[in-house]
Amino acid sequence: MSPVRMRVRAPIAPLMAMPRMDAMQVTQALFGEVIEVLDAKNGWLHARMERDGYEGHVRADDLMEDDGETATHTPLVPRTLVFPAADIKAAPARPLFMGAQLRIREWTGGFARLAEGGHVWAAHLRALDAPSQTPVEIARMFLHVPYLWGGCTSAGIDCSGLVQTALRMAGHGSVPRDSGDQAQKLGAPLPPSLARAGRLRAGDLIFWKGHVAMMVDDARIIHANGHHMRVAMEPLKEALARIEAGGGGPVSAIRRP
Repeated sequence: MSPVRMRVRAPIAPLMAMPRMDAMQVTQALFGEVIEVLDAKNGWLHARMERDGYEGHVRADDLMEDDGETATHTPLVPRTLVFPAADIKAAPARPLFMGAQLRIREWTGGFARLAEGGHVWAAHLRALDAPSQTPVEIARMFLHVPYLWGGCTSAGIDCSGLVQTALRMAGHGSVPRDSGDQAQKLGAPLPPSLARAGRLRAGDLIFWKGHVAMMVDDARIIHANGHHMRVAMEPLKEALARIEAGGGGPVSAIRRP
C-alpha cells in the first residue's frame, strides 16, 4: 500500500517490534502525533513516526485519519487530564502526556477545548513554538517516574526517551530516539575524559554503551535506568563506578546540545 498519514487517537500508542502485544515495545506515539502507515495486516499497522523516523507496529484502533490540520499546543506538564466539560469537577475522560500534539478550538473559563472533543486546563499547555524551559528543568519533572523500555511519558520512560523528550520540549527540534544515534548526532562532541575531570555542565549528555544520562549540574546526572528502575539523580562519580563495575564499560561519548 502507499504510505498514508494518520494521527494518534489514544493517549499512548505503543509501537511494537512485531505485530502483537506481547512483543517488545520499541517506542511510543502520543495523542495527536502524526504517523505514516506503511502497511496493514490483521488489525496492525506497520508505521513510521513523523517525530523521528522510528518504525514499529501499532494497533489500528489507536489511530484515526489525519485531516491535515497542524497542531499548535502541547502539555507543558508531564501529565494533564481531558475533562468531558469545562469543569474541574467533571469526571476526567483520559490523560494527556507531555509531547502530545493538540489542536485548540476555543479558550474559555480557564480551559482549552480540543478539536477531538474534551477540555484541558489551559495553564497546563504551551504553544509548540514557544518553549520556555531548559532540558534539565524538563528532565527533572520526570524524577521518580518508573523505568519502561521504549517509554517516553510520565507513565514510564527509558533513558533515551527522557533525553528526547527533554530536548524536544526545550525546542531542540528533531532528536533521535535511540541513545546510539543521539551519541552520534546531537550537538557538539566533547572528550570522554571530561567525565572524570569535573568539567561538565548542566545539559551535557554522557553516553555509555546502550545508555545515556544528562548532567544536572557539574557533579550530578539524571537518567532513567535499570539499576534504580526509575528516573533518578545521583553523583556522576557514583554512576561511573557502578556502571564500570557492572561491565557497562567506560564513557563512550559526551555531547553538548
